[in-house]
Amino acid sequence: MFELLIKSIQAKVPSTEEELQLCKSHFTPKRLRRKQFLLQEGDVCNRTAFIEKGAMYSYTTDAKGGQRVMQFAFEGFWISDLYSFFTREESKLNIEALEDCELLLLDHEQHEYLLKNVPQYETYTRILYQNAYVALQQRLEGTIGLTAEEKYSKFAEQYSAIINRVPQHLIASYLGITPETLSRIRKQIASR
Repeated sequence: MFELLIKSIQAKVPSTEEELQLCKSHFTPKRLRRKQFLLQEGDVCNRTAFIEKGAMYSYTTDAKGGQRVMQFAFEGFWISDLYSFFTREESKLNIEALEDCELLLLDHEQHEYLLKNVPQYETYTRILYQNAYVALQQRLEGTIGLTAEEKYSKFAEQYSAIINRVPQHLIASYLGITPETLSRIRKQIASR
């Protein structure tokens, strides 16, 4: 464990072995089985998770109990409710394992410690947040300006390596379309 985290850090910020060891010492390994929760709506998000193995997703639940998927995360990705993590307010998200997972958890206090004491970690997280903001802006632009077929095509291109790991109804929710619409789009694309 820690191999992907170390690669992720070093890909963005060159770090010494001592700095990497200090970072590693603040993470807690955790295993989750499929369908187990990392976070449930109403709880304060006290930790952020780096995925060494497996797949997770975050979602909100509407008044009728339907899921609105916000994010998918796979090996090498981070997942958390950053709003709750930073504000210390109750989360509106659920974070659930799609597959059995091996995670590295970093709690709020340890995160703050690393930010203050390891400049490479601070730079690494700043780059992560910048990239996350850009991705969020691109997703919003796509939600507003693309047709359902364009949304799916872009998603399938971006996530081609993992698209078969995610149930189709969750992909439909993430794209803001019905499962029936997604099924129709997939059939149209396959028949071309």
